[in-house]
Amino acid sequence: MRIRLDLSYDGGPFSGWALQPGRLTVQGVLEEAIELLVRRPVRVTVAGRTDAGVHARGQVVHLDLTEAEWLGLPRGHELDPAVAMLRRLRGALSRILGDLTGAVEVHRISLAPTGFDARFSALWRRYSYRIADGPALWDPLERYFTLWHRNPLDVSLLNQGASKLLGLQNFLSFCKPREGATTVRELQRFEFRRGEDGVIVATVQADAFCHNMVRALIGSALYVGEGTEAPGWLHERLLLQKRDAKSVLAAPHPLVLEEVAYPSDSELLARAELTRAVRKY
Repeated sequence: MRIRLDLSYDGGPFSGWALQPGRLTVQGVLEEAIELLVRRPVRVTVAGRTDAGVHARGQVVHLDLTEAEWLGLPRGHELDPAVAMLRRLRGALSRILGDLTGAVEVHRISLAPTGFDARFSALWRRYSYRIADGPALWDPLERYFTLWHRNPLDVSLLNQGASKLLGLQNFLSFCKPREGATTVRELQRFEFRRGEDGVIVATVQADAFCHNMVRALIGSALYVGEGTEAPGWLHERLLLQKRDAKSVLAAPHPLVLEEVAYPSDSELLARAELTRAVRKY
């Protein structure tokens, strides 16, 4: 039986999402908590892996349990297994995290529709990135999820440069490629907006992201926003399809995975099969 979990986490204390020997990771603590419930190791599949220090507000994972394991979660009580699992999983996470309790929160658990795959069924992922450009905007209470950028940024220039990258492109210049994996992605949104508090919020949305892609896009855009490079420079870098000394990653702590979108239940399987056909790890 395939189970869907919707969760959020503060990435600050973790060495990223993925399992790493000897390091605290989000996947590691989640799988350890699930093992406490079902008494065996269970591997989860995530919609979007996040780097060390990156946060998530709308992360999605799936895992597979036997029918007996699912129905046994209420432990004899008249509870929906999803409700029982949610309660017990929160307790297990608190036990594992100790002083870090609350850094990972599971919000919803449900039986997944037929064909659902947290990663391959996704239509798109959307990230946000907060930038305070100048000491007057540096709020100490928000320093753990906001970039403190010393130089003022021109939002109009940022958007002029970002707009040239939209569409289906090879983002090799803005990725750390994995062996055998494609760097072709469809960038659907890349835009900057200054809020009423003066802080700039970037929105980056694509069908999927390759390793370091969002941070590389933001890091390069900062050159344009402060006037060091012309707006067309971002597109020129895209066409180069190589990484060089100006391939700078923006800091991870302001980056948040906000949302993962999926098609209707009847289209989940077809979407997963299509995505698997064109993309590998």
